[in-house]
Amino acid sequence: MLRMRKKRLILLFGLIALAAFLTWRFVRPMNIFLVSEAFERPVDSTRIPAGLKGLGAEECGECHRDEYEEWSTSIHSQAWTDPYYQVDFVFDGSQQICLNCHIPLDRQQEHKVLGFRDTEKWHPILAPNPDFDAKLQHEGVTCSGCHVRNGTVLGAYGHENKDHPVETMEDSNIICVQCHVVQGERWDTFYRMPPCGTVAEIRAGSGKHSGRSGNLTVADLGELGCVECHMPDVKRPLVEGGKRRFARRHTWRGGHDPEMVKEALTINLEEQARPQPGKRRFVLTLTNSGADHFVPTGTPDRHLTVELRLLDDQGEVLEEERHTLKRTIMWRPFIVDLWDNRLARKESRRYALEFDSARETNAVAVEAVVRYHLLDEARRKRIDYNNEEPIAYDVFRKQLPLSAINPG
Repeated sequence: MLRMRKKRLILLFGLIALAAFLTWRFVRPMNIFLVSEAFERPVDSTRIPAGLKGLGAEECGECHRDEYEEWSTSIHSQAWTDPYYQVDFVFDGSQQICLNCHIPLDRQQEHKVLGFRDTEKWHPILAPNPDFDAKLQHEGVTCSGCHVRNGTVLGAYGHENKDHPVETMEDSNIICVQCHVVQGERWDTFYRMPPCGTVAEIRAGSGKHSGRSGNLTVADLGELGCVECHMPDVKRPLVEGGKRRFARRHTWRGGHDPEMVKEALTINLEEQARPQPGKRRFVLTLTNSGADHFVPTGTPDRHLTVELRLLDDQGEVLEEERHTLKRTIMWRPFIVDLWDNRLARKESRRYALEFDSARETNAVAVEAVVRYHLLDEARRKRIDYNNEEPIAYDVFRKQLPLSAINPG
């Protein structure tokens, strides 16, 4: 009897401990990646390079006008001021680690990082920053965030001149991966790829695997092709009056640019031969023909939707097929990749709409719509983001009139 009571007490305490552990896992602050040395602190800008008065983009633009104007249109220039980021940043607890990529220079941040209270480096020790520059903060990922290191200007061509000396940048991809690769494995995290795992996606598409962490070596950088795609080459003077030479545009187009996303996809809508008498079948083929990483890539909130509709002469929907291409992750109590049906490099996906033409006598057209979503609607509501700009856009929309089609 006593032994039975002891077993029951042990079981009870075990259940209580398990319930407490799971409760903690559901209410704790959620750190979804490891803080790597690459971005655990902001970029040290204590030493301003010789020849420069400051680190603001406008000063750079006085000589590098084309690059400045391109940067001004990019999401990099809005990395701090973007209204979605500001709402999301506050919702997630205003973590200091986020600043190191969105405003990467130390003088863009109101506080200096003196050290860390924890080994995972999510809880920095902060002090007021006497060099804080509010105007520079609003420039987000500004010119100096990529081109200034240790008091030196880095560029594609190293040289000495009267304005400022330039050291050659060994591989410009190294600047990209400082923020666009999140690495490391945790005991409670089971990603198939790390969050925002663009580099891991590129390597997987090339038949190379480096484990869940997506760790990189210096030799890997040249294989990534970040700048080759997102900074298209151009021949022009680097400064007004200079000689024309190979350069790169500073636009960094990605998911926020519909034309860039369209370039990554090949989409075709056609009718196939009738599968059986009275039946008609339309197929949409969607191919990732232009991106080495998955489409969509980046934050898991981004996704594609595919809609195939049968329409009457009033535009009313008679039949419809809907599909979503996204990465689905369970975040609590443990982080687990559940499934991922995005398009890998060179992968194609086919979606069909089949109907009985004898039954759907009012049908006049088949319409296909593919949309790119920057943000999941459920997430938008949860963080109370009242967007003024659209969070989704068409990358493909086409109608095939049934009367103009030879069904075969």
